[in-house]
Amino acid sequence: MDWYSTVFELIDMRSFSNLWYWIALAVVWSSASHWVLGVPYDLVLSAARHEGQRQADLEALVRINCNRIVHIGEVSGLWIVGFASAVLSGLAVLGFGYWIEFAQAVFLIAFPLGIVGALSMLAARGIMRRELAGEALRRRIRIQRLYIQMIGLVAIFVTAMWGMWQNMATGPLGGLFIH
Repeated sequence: MDWYSTVFELIDMRSFSNLWYWIALAVVWSSASHWVLGVPYDLVLSAARHEGQRQADLEALVRINCNRIVHIGEVSGLWIVGFASAVLSGLAVLGFGYWIEFAQAVFLIAFPLGIVGALSMLAARGIMRRELAGEALRRRIRIQRLYIQMIGLVAIFVTAMWGMWQNMATGPLGGLFIH
């Protein structure tokens, strides 16, 4: 047995049985929940406690990021939607049509993030249209974060259930539990 075979036998390179996949999934959703509209959530909390300059910083950062998000959506939104749809469709067909586990794993991360992206675009447009500031702005960011956390919770649950099913179906017991 050569070195290459030994390493791949020791470290299972399938997605759902790989510890690095689950770490990446946790990091993705933790980051998505912390960076709401490109603004760190601790700045929102700090602005609520201290107001003044911290609130002004929050409003400036939200304005910059919302302008950026809306501008990107207006300039290249259709291209982004088309490209993302093609990639997600390809991943879905490869993953669930041809049973390629890596495509399933990437789809189960990317699809919910696409929903978060769409909700972020809507939130950015709403914040700019209503010119939110102060407590109303912080409330809107809190609501956006709650939506992201709910999507993340469902995504992690579905991914965990699918991953466990995949591991039982293709794991070392060779599908003993799934028939």
